[in-house]
Amino acid sequence: MTQPSLHRRLGLGDAVFIGLGSMIGAGVFSAFAPAAHAAGAWLLAGLVLAAAVAFCNATASAQLAAVYPTSGGTYAYGRAELGEWWGFAAGWSFVIGKTASCAAMALTFAAYAAPPGWERPVAAVAVAALVGVNAFGVTRTAQLTRVLVVISLAVLALVVVAGGAAPKAGFGPSAGGAGGVYGVLQSAGLLFFAFAGYARIATMGEEVRDPRRTIPRAVTLALSITVVVYAVVAVTVLLVLGAGGTAASTAPLADTVTEAGWSWASPVVRFGAATASLGALLALIAGIGRTTLAMAREGDLPRALAAVHPRWRVPRRAEVALGVVVVALVLLVDLRGAIAFSSFGVLLYYFVANAAALRQRGAARRYPRWLQPAGMAGCALLAVTLPIAGVLAGAGVVAAGFAIRAVRLRVQRRERPHGF
Repeated sequence: MTQPSLHRRLGLGDAVFIGLGSMIGAGVFSAFAPAAHAAGAWLLAGLVLAAAVAFCNATASAQLAAVYPTSGGTYAYGRAELGEWWGFAAGWSFVIGKTASCAAMALTFAAYAAPPGWERPVAAVAVAALVGVNAFGVTRTAQLTRVLVVISLAVLALVVVAGGAAPKAGFGPSAGGAGGVYGVLQSAGLLFFAFAGYARIATMGEEVRDPRRTIPRAVTLALSITVVVYAVVAVTVLLVLGAGGTAASTAPLADTVTEAGWSWASPVVRFGAATASLGALLALIAGIGRTTLAMAREGDLPRALAAVHPRWRVPRRAEVALGVVVVALVLLVDLRGAIAFSSFGVLLYYFVANAAALRQRGAARRYPRWLQPAGMAGCALLAVTLPIAGVLAGAGVVAAGFAIRAVRLRVQRRERPHGF
């Protein structure tokens, strides 16, 4: 029986905004402080390295998506180019890493928007509300993402203007960070958390019009805009707060406008952080839902999650199941290491993407071949230099997924009638 498909409703502008909504989210408001703690005055070097690895990964994703315009992103590409186990490694790493990101985004939103003591309930309500938005069609997701991205960019522009008027502390050293080459690598891994949203465009390949042309252009445009925005904001924050002040701050962008004497703008920045978190969470739910759909179609997740709603043409069961898991996480789990855990899973995902793109030949190749080995090396290096707790947790969950799949396949082989 032919499986129901999703509708191609997204144009270039929609795809770019979904990518921007995924990248210009809570990461820009939350990742600078731990990255500055690791790298000190060399934070910008970490940002450049993260952007370089992200560029390699983005070209791999764009090249693959042009050939395989279907839901699932690197899960589908890995299966097609490298085999089922590679595809499972990518899909499972993406789902676990980005599910942690969903919880982190929801909690970041609540930290800025909720009264003290109500953060977790407010985060849970936000997750439920955005799952509801996604459940009524991808065009609703794209429309709301546009609004949230515009608000976020306006707030970041306010931070840059305020920073221009503030006294300058200079970059200066940080306190307590790892420093040196290791510190720069660790900061790049943490900042990669903020760049990784361009995958959302590729995972929604089944819903993009003219995907062979639209997806590569959208990935490149979204990443380029994000790199410029992050660089300008990072320079502004470092000049105003210094590396030590940035590392010590719980809200470095809000503190930047306060240092400028614009205390009235601090609530505006906090509102922008909450809005950006919602935008990232909305795009994450959509992207994870599509990867879950693709894995369920192949039996790597329960096949019931492969259902597509007959009217709205969205993977509603997959998104509702994701929402239930994320609500449980925000209510019950301490997610202080969510950034490291998420980055570990997503770096593995892009390692597979680069390996799959490396196999492409002829007309399928759109970018220089050397970008893929560079991307693989970059992903591996950043993954192993992340904070050790995040690495161990991520490796453990990935290993558990492999073990469960191996047991399931063995049981299926035993139950299969002889002769099949």
